[in-house]
Amino acid sequence: MDFRWDIIIDYLPFFLQGALRTIGMSLAGVLLGCILGLFIALGKMSPLFIVRLPFVWYINFFRGTPLLVQLFLIHFAVMPLFMSPVNPIASVIATLSLNSAAYVAEIFRAGIQSIDKGQAEAAHSLGMNKIQVMRHVILPQAFKRMIPPLGNEFITLLKDSSLGAIIAAPEIFYWGRAAVGEYYRVWEPYLMVAVIYLILTLSLTYLLNYLERRFATE
Repeated sequence: MDFRWDIIIDYLPFFLQGALRTIGMSLAGVLLGCILGLFIALGKMSPLFIVRLPFVWYINFFRGTPLLVQLFLIHFAVMPLFMSPVNPIASVIATLSLNSAAYVAEIFRAGIQSIDKGQAEAAHSLGMNKIQVMRHVILPQAFKRMIPPLGNEFITLLKDSSLGAIIAAPEIFYWGRAAVGEYYRVWEPYLMVAVIYLILTLSLTYLLNYLERRFATE
């Protein structure tokens, strides 16, 4: 089978543009997911059942339903309440953020609960309040343990962002589909898309391994 390099050359600027958008959407999704996930984790650890219940069901919903279904619900039902016309990039970021928050919340909860309770009690005996203990004692130690799972969540979001092509968000896979539609060739565009995703995920993996080793020595 002949391999048409001209297709890749013609669409390379679009692939690179899509890669930047993919990174941007994934980064925004994981950052917003971390902020929201921290509050959800703290809410789920509440000793009061009535406070804990909505956070538990939030996690159950977003972890128990397909991401594609969540994307359709947010893009076609939720986002029209806030903007018209709906921006597909905004829909992807919102979906990734809400979905990531459910997983990040469990990562935060496990990381926080892995810290020995004696450290919190010692900090309280020094006059720290709960917020100070969480900020200065618990979270810094828990964060080191959360680097690998948070990194894996970022890589997962990076790949899941490809679903944005279904609602015409111009990321990597969107341009791969556009090239297939123009040239009626499947091998070259989708192979290029796979190579770009592979480069991005491997780069993130090496970066996360470096960070993990760096924090392990501190």
